[in-house]
Amino acid sequence: MKVKAVVLVLSCLLGSVAPSLAQSVQAPVRQGAGARLASANTERGKQLYDSRCVACHSVDANRAGPLHRGVLGRKAGSVKGFDYSAALKKSTVIWTRKTLNAWLADPEKLVPGQAMGFSVSEAADRADLVAYLAGLK
Repeated sequence: MKVKAVVLVLSCLLGSVAPSLAQSVQAPVRQGAGARLASANTERGKQLYDSRCVACHSVDANRAGPLHRGVLGRKAGSVKGFDYSAALKKSTVIWTRKTLNAWLADPEKLVPGQAMGFSVSEAADRADLVAYLAGLK
């Protein structure tokens, strides 16, 4: 709405120049979570994973956190050999793009009592991480 108000003021001040400007200026488009997940960058997701996640996780081995290969479609708290919190063991969450996004945004909100003390605040970062994780088959 602010963009339209500025264009209207410019139209009044500049006369015939501003109408063409008014046609070319549009309010920014906000992407919903589904659109962000669909347009995610897996290469950037790998870079984010390597810089933010490998301190606790690995693609192929359990560490402080469970391994991530094959996470998409897996029941939360089900990797053999990993000692999950009671909350994750009891969880009914299945890892989908949507649940992974929610988990990364706020693990405690998705599964109260879980043990992961890390979240990803930026939606684009989460989308890219989820795209990378989804490709680990």
